[in-house]
Amino acid sequence: MLRDFAAIDFETANREMTSVCSVGIVIVRRGEIVDSFYSLIQPEPNYYNYWNTRVHGLTHADTDDAPIFPEVWKEVAPMIEGLPLVAHNKNFDENCLKAVFRCYRMDYPDYFFYCTCQASRRVMPYLPNHQLQTVAAECGYHLENHHHALADAEACAWIAKTIL
Repeated sequence: MLRDFAAIDFETANREMTSVCSVGIVIVRRGEIVDSFYSLIQPEPNYYNYWNTRVHGLTHADTDDAPIFPEVWKEVAPMIEGLPLVAHNKNFDENCLKAVFRCYRMDYPDYFFYCTCQASRRVMPYLPNHQLQTVAAECGYHLENHHHALADAEACAWIAKTIL
């Protein structure tokens, strides 16, 4: 059973994987949520497309004064040091993380990712879908404010505590 990990979720401003505009992180130790972190991020490239904004509601007005990714990651890195990362649909979040590290020419520390979406397909094949809110509800967690990075990271942490 996975007892120590960091659940992570990114939202993006446009179709570019480097365009992370917010991050939510929930730290779990010994099976309990002990810390969390949320930050807006100035995306790169710095433009929003209609569809992304429609999903998460973020716009230039929210991130024009936000820090760039390397500044945010200076706060995040010590929090998650030595922990595996957990995401619901890890391919998206892991690819965003790798892309933004490349974009800013930062050394990527080979974070290990678990995927709660893949795990839910194995453990809960009976669900009508394996979207975050569906799996979270099956695990007894009511997800409010879906597509807010911290809310999604918390739902992911709850799922991971239940099925990983």
